[in-house]
Amino acid sequence: MILTTQRVLLVVAVCAIAIVVSGGSDASANRPAADHSDRSTNDWRARLNEELPLLGHRNWIAVVDSAYPLQTSSGIETVETNADQLDVVEAVLDQVGKTRHVRAVIFTDAELQAVPENDAAGVTAYRDALSHLLGKSGAQSLPHEQIIAKLDEAGQRFHILVLKTRMTIPYTSVFIRLDCGYWTDDAERRLRQAMTK
Repeated sequence: MILTTQRVLLVVAVCAIAIVVSGGSDASANRPAADHSDRSTNDWRARLNEELPLLGHRNWIAVVDSAYPLQTSSGIETVETNADQLDVVEAVLDQVGKTRHVRAVIFTDAELQAVPENDAAGVTAYRDALSHLLGKSGAQSLPHEQIIAKLDEAGQRFHILVLKTRMTIPYTSVFIRLDCGYWTDDAERRLRQAMTK
């Protein structure tokens, strides 16, 4: 009797394993092959959409070239987009522009204006396209190291989302410091003045 029960359990276990294995292989056979480029594109967009409602003033979003360093400050998160730099900048500004709680304060590298075409092919076209994209946004130009220092400092206390692109021209990164969308700098100044009276 015990021997028969053991045989039955063994047969049931073998059948269960066969079902699991064949079910797993059937499921994977019916799944479409993964497209890693689409996944990257969707991942960064999904990450941006997921994080943007959580971000507020003093948070940053940086859209950076492919040689931008992986920073070690605890608050800095880097996401590989595998996408075109201008496409990512446009998408970020579009998403930030649709929010009510934050607005974009934009910084670009001062060095970008001096990078010569003969040392970095395509820089002239990029400068023109970026200028058109940023339009009248009031983008500020600062030396690259000053912007990096601002990110390092902010990353000690606040979250920074770095979106790394395929760009291979130096000093092309766009840095977006988020500010309160429903409270202006003028309103803050008036408040501070009133508090000192």
